[in-house]
Amino acid sequence: MNENFEIRNATAADAPLVLDYIKRLAKYEKMLDEVEATEELVIKNVFEKKYAEVVIAELDGKPVGFALFFHNYSTFVGKPGLYLEDVFVDVEHRGKGFGKKLLAHLAQIAMERDCGRMEWSVLDWNEPSINFYKSLGTVPMDEWTVFRLVGDSLKDLAKE
Repeated sequence: MNENFEIRNATAADAPLVLDYIKRLAKYEKMLDEVEATEELVIKNVFEKKYAEVVIAELDGKPVGFALFFHNYSTFVGKPGLYLEDVFVDVEHRGKGFGKKLLAHLAQIAMERDCGRMEWSVLDWNEPSINFYKSLGTVPMDEWTVFRLVGDSLKDLAKE
């Protein structure tokens, strides 16, 4: 691992970079048209309201990747969990161990905060990431289905 590699906590000044990484990830996942986030929303919800946290991976002081995460809670485990919403390493820096370092950093945060587990989702077609995650000892939760409520359906249910 390059000795000039580090992971730092993002600040509100990083909002443009965070949004850029969100868009790069969305483009990779073929979902760019679904991105509604703006710099203002990133500043408000990540850095002011602290709904999520972001770390930036840097090589020689230049960003090479990021991870955005937040806490959830496991009633079965009786402890918080760390949920990884997004992780992305620039294409030209993949295969150098930076993604593994980002995940290891988050695992350290999870341990420091007494989290019972760390979880994330991956698209079914993303075989390179699935294979990478399995190499780390992760366990796919194949028996679970994610449900999502958005837009008018969310608004309608809220009126009930």
